[in-house]
Amino acid sequence: MKCVVTHTDTFGGEANYAWVKRHEFLPKNPESQRSIVRRAKELAGFTGVRCDTENWGDSLTIKPRGYHQVILVDFE
Repeated sequence: MKCVVTHTDTFGGEANYAWVKRHEFLPKNPESQRSIVRRAKELAGFTGVRCDTENWGDSLTIKPRGYHQVILVDFE
Protein backbone atom coordinates (compact mmCIF):
# COMPACT_ATOMS: atom_id res chain seq x y z
CA MET A 1 0.00 0.00 0.00
CA LYS A 2 1.39 3.39 -1.03
CA CYS A 3 0.42 6.61 0.75
CA VAL A 4 0.05 9.74 -1.37
CA VAL A 5 0.30 12.92 0.72
CA THR A 6 -1.15 16.20 -0.57
CA HIS A 7 -0.37 19.33 1.44
CA THR A 8 -2.31 22.47 0.44
CA ASP A 9 -3.95 25.63 1.75
CA THR A 10 -7.58 26.05 2.78
CA PHE A 11 -10.28 28.61 2.11
CA GLY A 12 -13.42 28.54 4.20
CA GLY A 13 -12.22 25.35 5.90
CA GLU A 14 -12.01 23.38 2.62
CA ALA A 15 -8.96 22.47 0.52
CA ASN A 16 -8.23 25.37 -1.86
CA TYR A 17 -5.33 24.03 -4.02
CA ALA A 18 -3.88 27.52 -4.66
CA TRP A 19 -0.57 25.77 -4.07
CA VAL A 20 0.11 22.05 -3.62
CA LYS A 21 3.02 19.94 -2.36
CA ARG A 22 2.85 16.19 -2.94
CA HIS A 23 4.82 13.34 -1.40
CA GLU A 24 4.62 9.54 -1.49
CA PHE A 25 5.80 6.90 0.94
CA LEU A 26 5.37 3.24 1.83
CA PRO A 27 4.32 2.90 5.48
CA LYS A 28 6.39 0.64 7.72
CA ASN A 29 3.30 -0.38 9.69
CA PRO A 30 0.22 0.05 7.44
CA GLU A 31 -2.14 -1.06 10.22
CA SER A 32 -1.14 1.87 12.41
CA GLN A 33 -2.96 5.11 11.59
CA ARG A 34 -0.76 6.91 14.09
CA SER A 35 2.48 6.02 12.26
CA ILE A 36 0.98 7.08 8.92
CA VAL A 37 -0.16 10.43 10.37
CA ARG A 38 3.27 11.04 11.92
CA ARG A 39 5.06 10.34 8.62
CA ALA A 40 2.65 12.56 6.63
CA LYS A 41 3.09 15.40 9.14
CA GLU A 42 6.86 15.01 8.94
CA LEU A 43 6.83 15.25 5.14
CA ALA A 44 4.61 18.36 5.29
CA GLY A 45 6.78 20.02 7.94
CA PHE A 46 4.30 19.80 10.81
CA THR A 47 6.20 17.60 13.26
CA GLY A 48 5.23 18.63 16.79
CA VAL A 49 2.12 20.57 15.68
CA ARG A 50 -1.21 19.43 17.14
CA CYS A 51 -3.65 18.28 14.48
CA ASP A 52 -7.19 16.98 14.13
CA THR A 53 -7.44 13.81 12.04
CA GLU A 54 -10.48 12.47 10.20
CA ASN A 55 -10.44 8.86 8.97
CA TRP A 56 -12.59 8.32 5.86
CA GLY A 57 -11.68 4.64 5.44
CA ASP A 58 -9.77 5.02 2.16
CA SER A 59 -8.14 8.37 3.09
CA LEU A 60 -7.14 10.59 6.00
CA THR A 61 -7.62 14.34 6.44
CA ILE A 62 -5.15 16.01 8.79
CA LYS A 63 -5.91 19.58 9.86
CA PRO A 64 -3.10 21.35 11.77
CA ARG A 65 -4.54 23.55 14.51
CA GLY A 66 -3.93 27.27 13.99
CA TYR A 67 -3.00 26.95 10.31
CA HIS A 68 -5.08 27.48 7.17
CA GLN A 69 -3.64 24.33 5.65
CA VAL A 70 -4.64 20.70 5.27
CA ILE A 71 -2.80 17.43 4.69
CA LEU A 72 -4.68 14.77 2.72
CA VAL A 73 -3.47 11.17 2.71
CA ASP A 74 -4.83 8.80 0.05
CA PHE A 75 -4.06 5.08 -0.03
CA GLU A 76 -3.19 3.37 -3.30
